[in-house]
Amino acid sequence: MKLVDVLKPAYIKIPLTSQNKEGVIKELINTLYQKKAIAEKDTVFQAAMDREKIMTTGVGRQVAIPHCKIKDGKEFSIAFGISESGIDFDAIDNQPVKIIFLLVGPEDNPGMHIRLLSRISRLISKEALRDKLLQVNDADEAYQLLKTEEEKYFEIAS
Repeated sequence: MKLVDVLKPAYIKIPLTSQNKEGVIKELINTLYQKKAIAEKDTVFQAAMDREKIMTTGVGRQVAIPHCKIKDGKEFSIAFGISESGIDFDAIDNQPVKIIFLLVGPEDNPGMHIRLLSRISRLISKEALRDKLLQVNDADEAYQLLKTEEEKYFEIAS
């Protein structure tokens, strides 16, 4: 499984309009909900916020990867967004976050959850990719950038 098998252009929101962590997470969840990638918004939001209470998912370098597992989840979903102004995400480097991936997965597949998180982290660790993502104009352009970059990696086993 590749990241771009889970992240679809329809799940990408550029620009994000919310100005805080909770709002951005809700905005990305709503994007998945509208496209029927998830069945329920409130449960996913609560799970994502519960995860944030454990430790921030603002990983630094203007990136956050909020994520959660859902008890009745059937499949993995990833939403992606860019905030032009930056959001206080309590990031580990205390810098505003502009690049946000939201991963929602079934509770009964923690191995794939970790592999997808790792894949996102590896891709987004490249400064050149982060810089290019911050310059995109729309979802299709962001998707193509991520797809091209991901082609350099092996596929994740299911």
